[in-house]
Amino acid sequence: MSDDELGEKLAERRQELFNLRFQSATGALENPARLKLAKREIARILTVRTEREFAREGINP
Repeated sequence: MSDDELGEKLAERRQELFNLRFQSATGALENPARLKLAKREIARILTVRTEREFAREGINP
């Protein structure tokens, strides 16, 4: 997946998380586990982005 695609996925997941939090606050959330999954997906995307930045700069974490 390219950097642009990762950025798009990140924006989608953040929007989804916002919507899920809104549903949770209003009591309309059907699948509470989806909140945790959305957070996890965001973390994965951010991890991949960070690893790529380190690789470009030649940093070995």
